[in-house]
Amino acid sequence: MAGTARVSELQRFLFDGVPVRGALVRLTGDWQALLRRRQASGGYPPAVTALLGEMTAAAVLLHTSIKFAGTLVLQILGDGPVKVAVAEVQPDLAFRATATVIGTVAPDAPLADMVNVLGQGRCAITLDPRQTSPSLKPYQGVVPLVDAAGRKLPRLADMLEHYMRQSEQLDTRLVLAADERTAAGLLIQRMPATGEANLAGTAAVTAEGDALDANEDFRRLALLAASLKPEELLTLDGDTILHRLFWQERLLRLVPQGPTAQPHFACTCSRERVAAMLRGLGVAEVEAILAEQGEVDVACEFCGQRYRFDPVDAARLFLEPAQQSPGSDQLQ
Repeated sequence: MAGTARVSELQRFLFDGVPVRGALVRLTGDWQALLRRRQASGGYPPAVTALLGEMTAAAVLLHTSIKFAGTLVLQILGDGPVKVAVAEVQPDLAFRATATVIGTVAPDAPLADMVNVLGQGRCAITLDPRQTSPSLKPYQGVVPLVDAAGRKLPRLADMLEHYMRQSEQLDTRLVLAADERTAAGLLIQRMPATGEANLAGTAAVTAEGDALDANEDFRRLALLAASLKPEELLTLDGDTILHRLFWQERLLRLVPQGPTAQPHFACTCSRERVAAMLRGLGVAEVEAILAEQGEVDVACEFCGQRYRFDPVDAARLFLEPAQQSPGSDQLQ
């Protein structure tokens, strides 16, 4: 992961005259920072790194395609060596990702060999609102990692396109690629046309184009997007990619108003959260860990940050605020 880290970029755009939107994301320095934090615990095999990078890029793209003030969690539950893979994106586009790997993963292992060996793997997308209220409840959609004919889906992009068709009734084309330096993705999506004039306000849109697979403009743009090679997505900047793919189209760039949030690596773990978790375990469990190890050592699964509690720290966890003192060294 040597070399100069570049700033991550996110571009959103519309196609003038047709009900199709798009987004392009390239995570560079922040993606490398996430991987560096995992090196202390051994890091990930190359195929798992690529899977997590594609999931993270896809999660950012999906978050930007919806009007949602909350957390988006993209999760794969597998029946292969990768038991769980998670990418999470916050409202400010802070992202983090993790995977649980049990067993050996070949460097070039395809998606099915990592998470869908027996055909029991599944994908879940969860929308968790920032604020809880009767009208704002967490939503989760789950689909198997197979197509309508029961065949295993070969790529993460195929899986997410299938998800968007099945759960959201939206034609979607995704191109994803990732390695140890860059995680990137391009999303092209048909927007519902029923009840609206053209998004750009320059032509009429009929309801016939609102059915799945019925919009010719989306088909044409999806074919152009599919011509993007993984190596191009990983090495070229966003402007160059969009120009090469859509130089004959009229792109309308969406310019954010006010403070601009760009994708960046950040973890929501903290010593306070870990302390609350230890209190939830109870005195007896914490005492048992101290007796065996001499301290409680907890590592965040997402970022690898370690939180250590010696006997004094552990004792304070179970004291009322008024009882705490610098010299406390026993669990009460």
